[in-house]
Formats: sequence, structure tokens, C-alpha cells
Amino acid sequence: MNIRDLEYLVALSEYKHFRKAADACHVSQPTLSGQIRKLEDELGILLLERTSRKVLFTQSGMLLVEQARKILLEVQIFREMASNQGKEMSGPLHIGVIPTLGPYLLPCMLPVLERDFPDLELYLYEAQTQTLLEKLEMGQLDCAILAQVPETTNFIEVPMFKEKMMLAVSPKHPWANEASVPLALLKDQEILMLDDGHCLREQTLDYCFTAGARENSHFQATSLETLRNMVAANTGVTLMPRLAIINEGNRKGVEYIPFSEPEPYRSVILVYRPGSPLRARYERIAKIIQGAVMPVLE
Repeated sequence: MNIRDLEYLVALSEYKHFRKAADACHVSQPTLSGQIRKLEDELGILLLERTSRKVLFTQSGMLLVEQARKILLEVQIFREMASNQGKEMSGPLHIGVIPTLGPYLLPCMLPVLERDFPDLELYLYEAQTQTLLEKLEMGQLDCAILAQVPETTNFIEVPMFKEKMMLAVSPKHPWANEASVPLALLKDQEILMLDDGHCLREQTLDYCFTAGARENSHFQATSLETLRNMVAANTGVTLMPRLAIINEGNRKGVEYIPFSEPEPYRSVILVYRPGSPLRARYERIAKIIQGAVMPVLE
């Protein structure tokens, strides 16, 4: 048994297909199939059910796949510790970011990171919170930038900044000329929302519940840009995070109104796996991002 065998096993569990798993591991299908059989012989148990055309793991196989994931993660950490001795801010860095932050945060942070750490090889991945946390746990991401939610407590959280939310309305809306509005004004109003899976949706729902507002059940958006365009069409109102407004605030068709105290906000954090040997790297990157964004938010 070797590390490569465990990689084959985990790949097969992820792709549920011998050829796709072999392609992902850059080997032939017979090679991968043969190594899985050898692993079964060595362990003395069946890992797969071979009575079906589908790839089905036995109960023992599923348990060993989870253990293999843990072993591979520890091997990755071991390699990182060795390769980054004295090279804290160099080499590859895989960063995840949520879609409601990516388009607005990345233009602020990337130029600074590339200027201050030219030896870092940045790889960016945009996805919803749950997907990012799963990839982080499996070692496919080094760290992730997202809004703080209960699910992030299993990781090390580095606070970066609080992003206020504003009310987005059409210029035709009765509130369009207000200097500010209390959150309570949303009572009994229908609010345009993002669809399931976006952490911003859950945070907005919490504020709506507090205010006595409700979701517009006739429409759900997949992006902030869709919400913005729906507001411009005067089909409803929504809450918009500050970074998404800064570069779009002059767009015709939408007025952004600040809330009076207490203002709704979301806490933006950087998260990474407990026990990572690159803790100093992530803490330093979080400070750089914080320094790049705070002047923009002021």
C-alpha cells in the first residue's frame, strides 16, 4: 500500500466512475482498477460491490475512503511544512471566494497581493459557501474568503472587515429620496432575495425576520447583478452589500439608501484548516486584504 493507492481510492469515491477517476489521476483505467484490486487483496476486504455497472462502495469501503482522505490531508500538510521552510510567502496558494464577494473584492486585493508577494502563485476559485468549505476540508483549497456563518466555526476564522448593507430601490420608489431609513421600515415589505446556497440570502432573511419583512416568493436571483437589475425595473427592493455598490453606485436605475443605526452588516473572514503549517501566511494575507479594503469602505 502506498499514497498513490489512497489517491486512486479517493478519486474513485469522488467520480463514481473508473475512467473519470483514472483521468483525474493521470493513469490508465486498467492501472487504477488493478491497484484497487491489489489494495483489496492486501487489506483482505472488499471495497467495492461489483454486481452493478455503477461504482458502489461497501460499508467498509466507505469508512476506509474517509480515513484515506484524512491521511492524504496529513500528507499534504507534511509536504507543505517541508516545502515552505523559509518561504512563507512563495509558491502556490489556492483561495476560494463566495460569488457575492468575488467580483467586488478581488479587484481591491489582487493588485496588492501581486505587488507585495510576487512569488505567490495565486489560484482563485469562486463558489458558494458550502462548496468552499467542503473543498477546504478535503485540502483542495488552502483558505477561503467568505461571510461568517455557523458552519465556519469548524475552521480557524480570521476576521477582516464588516461590510454594511444598504437598501436598493428604484428611483420611482417612494423611499428613493430618503437620506436614510430604519430597518423597521421594511415591516410587511416583500424583499428580493438570492436563491438557496448563498450565505448572503440567510443573512438577509435574518434581518428581514427582525424587521417583519418577508421574501418575495415569486423570484429568486442567482447573482447580485440580477437583483440589481430587478430593482432597476422597479419590481421590488433588496439589501445590497457595500462593496457591490462602490463601483456601481452611479448606475442609473438604482438608488442606494443607508440604514439608520443599528445598520445591518455581514462579517467577512478568511478561514483555513486547523493545524495548517501555513498559519502565518494566512494571517498575513488577511491583514493585507483588510488594509486594501478598509479605505474603500470608509
